[in-house]
Amino acid sequence: MHDGGTEENTTSTEERPERPLARLRRHWLLTSAVALALLTTATAVPIVLADSGDDAPCQEIPASTRALAKDPAAATRALDPGDNLSRYDAVRALLIHENPCGDGGEVLGQVVDAATRATAEGKPHTLAQARAAYAVVAAFDDDAVPGGAAPGVARVLAEYVVDANRFLSPDRDAYSPAVDAAGAAPDDTGWTTYGRFLAPHEAHADFEHTEPYSDVRADPEGLVGELAKDPEAFAILYDAERAYFAHYLERLTREGADPDYHPGKEKDGSPKSATTWADIDLEHLTDRIGSLMKHRARYVRDGTIPDLAAFDRAVRQHTRGAYRAAPRQVSSRPVMGDIAERPVSGPLSGDLTDGRHQLFTVLDAWAKARKVPTQRAAQLRQFIDDRYVRALWLTSY
Repeated sequence: MHDGGTEENTTSTEERPERPLARLRRHWLLTSAVALALLTTATAVPIVLADSGDDAPCQEIPASTRALAKDPAAATRALDPGDNLSRYDAVRALLIHENPCGDGGEVLGQVVDAATRATAEGKPHTLAQARAAYAVVAAFDDDAVPGGAAPGVARVLAEYVVDANRFLSPDRDAYSPAVDAAGAAPDDTGWTTYGRFLAPHEAHADFEHTEPYSDVRADPEGLVGELAKDPEAFAILYDAERAYFAHYLERLTREGADPDYHPGKEKDGSPKSATTWADIDLEHLTDRIGSLMKHRARYVRDGTIPDLAAFDRAVRQHTRGAYRAAPRQVSSRPVMGDIAERPVSGPLSGDLTDGRHQLFTVLDAWAKARKVPTQRAAQLRQFIDDRYVRALWLTSY
């Protein structure tokens, strides 16, 4: 467990009152020393200042860190922890600030977004960007996301929505914080542990990776729980999941199977199910949406969200719109960064915070347009219903 606190300067108390001239001279010397230190370090170390709006001291974000928000390549280099996480502590030191001064939290959100985002539409994530995404999630695993940073951190999870959705638990067999396209490529049957419909040439963050003899963990689910307090971050995550749901459905066959997966036969010669992994993926996706609503309900109960109506209005204000699956099967394999950024299908309808209704609306329209067999459509609906209720009510807080 890392210590996320900051070191505070303390001064000893003189036994006798200090003369005014001596106080003035000491103040001038201290001011000069601080100025010299700033010049020497080129503002590479955050300075602790008194924040007039808070009794607790705040940490000034260095100019060198601020510059990263406008230099994605430099931001990626700064947040890349390395394949063996040798630079993880440096990444964590750059990101973790308990109480950033002024707009510091927003700047940190911009930095993590710049470091992990694909360079342009249609461009795959690089290995360094994927490792940086792992480091961002790990850095905030044990520490609160500072005020103002939540939307930027949420965009990291949206940018890696496929990777975040496949997370189950830490896995010592996951050998690296990220894998290249060759490591994520499907096997001879068309299956890969990194998900379905993957874009070629794209690296993937492996949030299940855990370094032996280390407490570094990257838990997207835990981070979502922290981000869900912020209405804009909530909307970004909810948009990404709903967009991914439409993206996933429109690539399935009419029978609701992965067209790239050819599992072969069982020992008795009967064909293996071609829908197993599609079912599992859709269940996991439903879990994420149900969990978002679970966190919303919990924060209302404990007072973190004091005004639910105001929170929901803010979420809707930041929500892009509705996402519908294409009426015909789609064969393209877009990069992850484009999934959450897909164009909306139109305005929202119904209660946005009724996640089950939003999922059913898309599923039913897809099943009707694709003429999915009635039994299969009912099976998928039941999967989603069961998992949504499970995530909303049965998962422990």
